Amino acid sequence: MIVRLGYVAMSVELQHASPSQTMTFAQFSRLKNREAAIRKLERIAESNLDNCLRLLRHNEANEIHFFRFSSRLIPLANHEELPDWNYRGALKEPLKRIGDYLKEHPMRVDFHPDHFVVLNSMDKDILKNSLKTLFMHQHLLEGMEIDPVHRCVLHVGGGYDDKEKALEQFIHNWAYVPASIQNMIMLENDDTTFTVKETLYLCEKLGVPMVFDYHHHLANHEDPNWQEDWERITATWGHSKLPIKMHISSPRSEHDFRAHADHVDPQMFLKFLEDIKGTVPEIHCMIEAKQKDGALFQLSRDLQASANLRKIDQSTFEMI
Repeated sequence: MIVRLGYVAMSVELQHASPSQTMTFAQFSRLKNREAAIRKLERIAESNLDNCLRLLRHNEANEIHFFRFSSRLIPLANHEELPDWNYRGALKEPLKRIGDYLKEHPMRVDFHPDHFVVLNSMDKDILKNSLKTLFMHQHLLEGMEIDPVHRCVLHVGGGYDDKEKALEQFIHNWAYVPASIQNMIMLENDDTTFTVKETLYLCEKLGVPMVFDYHHHLANHEDPNWQEDWERITATWGHSKLPIKMHISSPRSEHDFRAHADHVDPQMFLKFLEDIKGTVPEIHCMIEAKQKDGALFQLSRDLQASANLRKIDQSTFEMI
């Protein structure tokens, strides 16, 4: 079994390379010349995309083949007061540079849109804005010439005091989600509301891959035994061209269990790998730790001590 590690959006090793520089609408509004304000927005967005490309080069140099893009690459891309801003046209070249680099140096990339993207809301405006945000992610992927299928991880959404009804609302709303957006989505169990079994119910019903978050499961479960559902989780990836994906992080402390620690506990991760050994040919593990790529490098060093793993490169191991 091949085990591949990835990290989220930012580097603690590479200085001055934030892909999430922003501009609020209040700042935008203070600029009296609207055209000049839009040009400034575009400069910020282009800087974010250039920094994103620097991060991809950093990944290539360090043998990292799995990376989550920031969802804040284009500030105000969906703002209701900027419907006339053609950011796709303005940013065509920097997006293409990223796409060209990924063709030359292939790595798995994806997005995890912010928590306000909620597909099971009964509020039509929230659903509309969620779809608008997902379309923005689709446009970015297309601008990079990346196949958008299974590139966006979402949580199920709100429980609204009746989780069963909330799950059925997701299924109801799914009919209003365009097929191109449906194809982008993977669903993840969360740490407060929807458990592995509840998320799996939706994934099986709708034909959506499930991203298993181990830390979230430890924080939020009715049945601690996730192993009995593992075969069903892997089956949701049966129609995907991409290897199964999971999220790994460690609790900051017993008192602050849901918060992510700086690094990943290697023993916790090794136990997970032992539990799934031989069940899949390859698994991609997204590290959600505060130290970003620093946590990846540390976990890679920690895993080298395991007799059950053979190091292939900086971020890739074989379970033996």
